[in-house]
Amino acid sequence: MKELRLIPLCRLLTLAAWLALCWAVAEGASAQTWPDRPLKFVVAAPAGSSIDVLARIIGDRLKDRLGQAIVVDNRPAAGGTAATDFVAKSPPDGYTMVMSFNGPLAFGPHLYSKLPYDPQKDLAPVIITSSQPNVLAVTAALPANSVKELVAYAKANPGKLNFASVGNGSSSHLTMELLKATAGMDIVHVPFNGSPPAVTATVQGETQMLFAVMQPLQAQIQAGRLRALAVTTATRFALLPDLPTVAEAGFPGFEALAWNGVLVPAATPRPIVQRLNTEINAILKDPAVKSSLNAQGFELVGGTPEDFANLIRSESEKWAPVIKKTGAKID
Repeated sequence: MKELRLIPLCRLLTLAAWLALCWAVAEGASAQTWPDRPLKFVVAAPAGSSIDVLARIIGDRLKDRLGQAIVVDNRPAAGGTAATDFVAKSPPDGYTMVMSFNGPLAFGPHLYSKLPYDPQKDLAPVIITSSQPNVLAVTAALPANSVKELVAYAKANPGKLNFASVGNGSSSHLTMELLKATAGMDIVHVPFNGSPPAVTATVQGETQMLFAVMQPLQAQIQAGRLRALAVTTATRFALLPDLPTVAEAGFPGFEALAWNGVLVPAATPRPIVQRLNTEINAILKDPAVKSSLNAQGFELVGGTPEDFANLIRSESEKWAPVIKKTGAKID
């Protein structure tokens, strides 16, 4: 019987170091040649939605900065979790990224019995693109000119009013669930696949109210078809200074922001993540981009990949008890 030969620990450590060096060299070489073909920019929302508008403006500038085409791929199914899962399972080579938001990234783990991906393990955050309040808007025919009047009307008509959301598990959905639970309203949720159909349904009176970011609401509010009642920031929003907060309207401490950002598959080489972060930060600081997006209600953020990772983690921890309290579940 042959004797078993044990590899000395020092040789194992040398082999591990050599493999790590080879990996680092290969990663560095990959990053140096990247990008040498078009990139796919997956959007976790439908065409025409606020996130889609943001992604297309960033993608258009990014193609010039990287010298490669940016192909936008809208995948709005399952409240944005389908798009987020698709990118989480894509090759980590820097050629597939997603514009996602708090629904699939921070709320999903608490709304689904099992997500097909782990937001904090299967994705590498690149950058926060924007953070903005939801705006509470009602159809013009509804006899409510303030949050207090809306709550009173809903309580006088239990189960008769519908609220739209831009999707199950979205900030739009959960913000209304929080107000519903806090104010004691009996209203019915009607989820849509993105902001365009949710806004249209509210304009037409199929639903009577919704929370959404300003961009898809703006034209309808200006035309008098929707009425804006409040914003969900803790203090008044700088881009909408005349609009009161929900907290001011009698619900102290009420705050719910909608945020979004760019992510790539986990294990994407760090130099590629950093390059994307640098380029998108520059785009968000471009005066023309900033002016255009501010006019549509976007408050641009930027920052480091670590800033985005911290936001996802902290928002997940913040909303877990809120979701439990409201009883909101998707499956």
